Amino acid sequence: MTYELLLALAGFVFGTVFTPGPNNLMLMASGANFGFQRTIPHLLGVAIGFPVMILPVGLGVMQLFDAFPPLTWVMTVLSVIYMLWLAWKIANAAPPKEGEAQGTPLSFVQACAFQWVNPKAWAMALGSITLYAASRDLSAILWVSGTYLLIGCLSASTWTMLGLQLRRLLTNPAQLRLFNWTMAAVLVVSLAAILVQQ
Repeated sequence: MTYELLLALAGFVFGTVFTPGPNNLMLMASGANFGFQRTIPHLLGVAIGFPVMILPVGLGVMQLFDAFPPLTWVMTVLSVIYMLWLAWKIANAAPPKEGEAQGTPLSFVQACAFQWVNPKAWAMALGSITLYAASRDLSAILWVSGTYLLIGCLSASTWTMLGLQLRRLLTNPAQLRLFNWTMAAVLVVSLAAILVQQ
């Protein structure tokens, strides 16, 4: 990969991972509800899970969808159901009378698995492979994956820290509950926006 193409890839990756989307909204909500340390498995699941997803996508998973178009519909339905469940989980992360968060943040495995049902992740993977690894050779796909790993770690940490800073402003249970319901609603709206673009 040339230096110029690598710079273009880094810009593309930066723009896609730092913009609001399901992963970032969930990391921010987790940071606000559970703190940075308890969110680390979730953070790593996003930062590592997506670059790992790029490898099989770039090496041919999308050919399955081309060969069996109903798989796209099945994946969309599964994505919607899972993201609505996650929105419900975020909305109910804090009890109404106590400021302590109940429940647990996503685990590393759950966050990794989420990448496969996240419509934004699919759009990012397909876009980056199409633009920066069009040859589909392993070295180009590894460059794309590695760039997402490096910049994704920075993005996931930033969104978690943003949630942690918001936690300081959410000083009573009512504020925390309103924040959680707002984040759940934004997650559902982001899902709708992504689905409309497909």
